[in-house]
Parts: sequence; structure tokens; C-alpha cells
Amino acid sequence: MTKFRKRFVLFLGVLVLLATACGREAEENSTPAASGGNLSGKVEVDGSSTVGPLVTAAAEQFQAEQPGVQVTVGISGTGGGFERFCAGETDISNASRPIKDDEEAPICQQNGVQYTELQVATDALTVVTNKENDWVDCLTTDQLKTIWEPAAEGKITSWKQVDPSFPNEELTLAGAGTDSGTFDYFTDEINGEEGASRSDYQATEDDNTTVTFVSGEKGALGYFGFSYFEENQDTLNAVPIDSGNGCVSPSVETAQAGEYTPLSRPLFIYVKNESLQRPEVKAFVQYMLDNAQSIAETAQFVPLNEEQLAESMSRLEQASA
Repeated sequence: MTKFRKRFVLFLGVLVLLATACGREAEENSTPAASGGNLSGKVEVDGSSTVGPLVTAAAEQFQAEQPGVQVTVGISGTGGGFERFCAGETDISNASRPIKDDEEAPICQQNGVQYTELQVATDALTVVTNKENDWVDCLTTDQLKTIWEPAAEGKITSWKQVDPSFPNEELTLAGAGTDSGTFDYFTDEINGEEGASRSDYQATEDDNTTVTFVSGEKGALGYFGFSYFEENQDTLNAVPIDSGNGCVSPSVETAQAGEYTPLSRPLFIYVKNESLQRPEVKAFVQYMLDNAQSIAETAQFVPLNEEQLAESMSRLEQASA
């Protein structure tokens, strides 16, 4: 073989190697971001303290696959989250109740914030007592109303006043603050009117404060989302609730079956439609729904059933179109 032919063959070999490398690079660069390419950017989330742990778990798993995306999850309560969301400050608002059509939705509309509601899990709102409480093995919804209704303020201060069979132990209370969707839901279902509640209790948007309060006082009672009980069941008792059909304990099974009434409820995220046009936001929300069951189980929530998940998937697809 002549020197010219050897050089020509060598030149061709180099061209093939270069073409192969360029082809691989082109394939990598053309991979859709939401389908596994490298994403970057920031996703701002705020809202419900109940939904917060679920979205935090989703964010941690998502960021392990997409380390270039920063997902921040704030806890301002459902109402506080909607306030920021409708002001255009966040991409996603976590909510333990639907947005209020007569209050919050018009503010979003005035500010040009269009959104999509997606159910992401179910909750079994849980009433808890101190581990030393050995007299309560069930409470009726009527007894809960006796404890929490506005008329009870300053008057119902002992467990014996709730039921004559209970001891004359001081009754102290902790629960959701007024910005919380949990507060809205609980007062509506138990007291018959949203926002109607006694005010002489430890009110907080941080459910961990309720955990600390109830676990520290023998006669304490509180309420919050099921996941907070699951995380703290070594120091708290979950109280079965009787709404007329016998005592039912909060659990994944009873909430999914519709047996834990009236304190099982849907949990939502609200996504700004404009934000869904950013690949990192769309990819994060899609990841949450694609992995809804495993994320819910990891965060100790009640997963969506197939029908609920299909509905949320359909809503996301329509909003992203």
C-alpha cells in the first residue's frame, strides 16, 4: 500500500470517529428535557403544612435525578400559600382544601394567574392524644364538637365535661391555625361551619408544634394530617372516630375505602399554567404524578386510586398543551 493510500485510510478512520462522536453528542443534546435530559432552573412551592411533606419527598426524589433543578417548598398554610400564588410569587401552591371561589380565585383572576388544580393524594385527618391518655379509645363527632365548638371556649376545660366516664383531667388543645386548610376542613365537618372554632387553643401552621404540645401534656388533644401521626406514633395515640356507624381508625385502607368519615379528604397542588411552559416545572409535576403511589407511600400519605390519578394526568396534559 502506498504512503498516500495509508494516509487516506487513516484520514477516513479519523472522520468516522469524529462523525460517531458528533452523532452521539447530537443525540444527547436533542433528548427532550422532560424525558431525561439535563434540566436546570428553580421551582417555587408554598402552602399547606399537610401537603408539604408529600411535595418535599417528591422534590428530593426528583432532584436526585435532576440535580440542576432547585425545588423549594415553603409552609405558609393553605391560605398563605394561595396568597403568594395569586400574587405571582410561586409556581405551585400546596392545598389541603380547594381554592375559595369567593375569595382567593378572584385575586388570581385579577392578577392574571391562570392555574390547574391537581389532586395528588388523600388524607385521613387525625385526632391525637397523649400516650398516657388511657381513657379515650374512641370519640364521636358530637363529642368532638363539644370540645371544639365556639361555645366551648373557656367552659369545656376538663375531660369529664366531654363524657362523665372520663376522668377529671385538664383538657388542653392544639390544632391548625386559621390560615390552614386543615382548620377550614375540620371546623366545617365537625362544627358545621367553616372557621367556627373556640380560640383558646395552641393554634399553629406548623404541625410539628402540635406534636410537641400533645406529646408533652397528659390531657392534651390535637389534630393534623395523617402523615404527622405516622411519623410520631411512638409518642401519640390516634383516636378512632364514630360518625354514626361505629368507631373507625384513620389509616390508608379506611380512607381509600371511604370508611373514615368525615375526616378523610383530598389533597391538592395548584400549578400556574404559565409556569408549566418551563421544562423544569412541567417535568417536576409530571414526575409527581408518574410516581404518585411510591411518593405517597414514602411520605406516609394515602395514594390516589386509579380513577383519581387518571383525572389528574388528564388535567395536566390539557394544561400543558
